[in-house]
Amino acid sequence: MERSGRPVTIITGGGRGIGAATALHLARAGHDIVVNYRRDRVAAERVVSTARAEGGRALAVPADVVRPDEVERLFATAHEHLGPVTGLVNNAGLTAHIGALAETPVEVVRLVVDVNLFGAILCARAAARAMSRSRGGSGGAIVNVSSAAATLGSAHEYVHYAAAKAGVEALTLGLAKELAGEGVRVNTVARGSSVPASMPMPATPSGSTGPRPGSHWGGPASRPRSPSPSAGCSARTRPMSLARRCGWPAGSDRLLQRLRHKAEGIGEPADEGRAEDLPDIGPRRTP
Repeated sequence: MERSGRPVTIITGGGRGIGAATALHLARAGHDIVVNYRRDRVAAERVVSTARAEGGRALAVPADVVRPDEVERLFATAHEHLGPVTGLVNNAGLTAHIGALAETPVEVVRLVVDVNLFGAILCARAAARAMSRSRGGSGGAIVNVSSAAATLGSAHEYVHYAAAKAGVEALTLGLAKELAGEGVRVNTVARGSSVPASMPMPATPSGSTGPRPGSHWGGPASRPRSPSPSAGCSARTRPMSLARRCGWPAGSDRLLQRLRHKAEGIGEPADEGRAEDLPDIGPRRTP
């Protein structure tokens, strides 16, 4: 294995949506990337090909983030082929079901909590072990992708998803303190997003569909938007760079606050949705 000296960043759920857009943005910013996927190899390989065309190294690695052995293999494969891992974008997630909690099947609740929270914890744990200086790592950065649902609660839509994302934000705050002395920054981006065309508007308690007063599906700030055919990689998809996100102090609340203000009133995504335009916050810094 020939090391390039470039940052090596793993993006979970990197084959489409926010994950794909982030992976390509990082490749263009000078990162070697590992595009994690669970089933859609074709989409992941498409991202890898585009990243390589930008002059960087890229690798697609299948792994289910809720399986500890597969998460360990993901990080080991990244290290073997690209070098020591220095970044993680904890992006893999899904909503799976729209409706009141009482009408949501137990197996769906379990799946959503496992993928969005347990999977994020497993990947963050692996990243902490790989990057911590006391364990032989060189430091790095972890970005956990959360959601406005963690604050808004998503009543009648997916409160179990909202609870899982709130857990991701608690994970960020605690892990940021644990790893501050290890040279690892940990931050959360709470996204606003768009609704894929295939995702129906949720039904109101009366059975009708469409935005409700006070619902973040449609409010005074915005209506949900449909993603472009490029699956999240259009000009409208402009996630901030990992370097910029991680230039904030560990566990920074200011970034979260501003992103939440941007997201309020905007619909939530199904699975990995497209990122909306984000404000240009602060100077770019090198992690």
